[in-house]
Amino acid sequence: MPDSLPFRVMLRMETVPGRGAEFEKVWEEVGRGIAAQAGNLGQALARAVDEEDVYYVVTDWVDAASFHRFEHSEEHVENRRRLQPYRRGGEMRLSQTVCVLSAG
Repeated sequence: MPDSLPFRVMLRMETVPGRGAEFEKVWEEVGRGIAAQAGNLGQALARAVDEEDVYYVVTDWVDAASFHRFEHSEEHVENRRRLQPYRRGGEMRLSQTVCVLSAG
């Protein structure tokens, strides 16, 4: 197991009905910029299969400080502005990974 496990941000995003495809496109554009940020380890967007117009985002960072630096940046403000027309609600959860198990 690695010495340093990632800090994980999990978002549940409720989107405006009928705008999912547009949301996915803009999220991918925004996500590419986030992936280039110092301290970002990658992220994923998933569409809920049991709820209409709901998405989940999981983003890993090297540590909490890296995430919080990004969270308070102008780029983050701009990302939120770009995604706002497609969002109607959601929540964020922060966590520290404690164990990672690989297949095989």
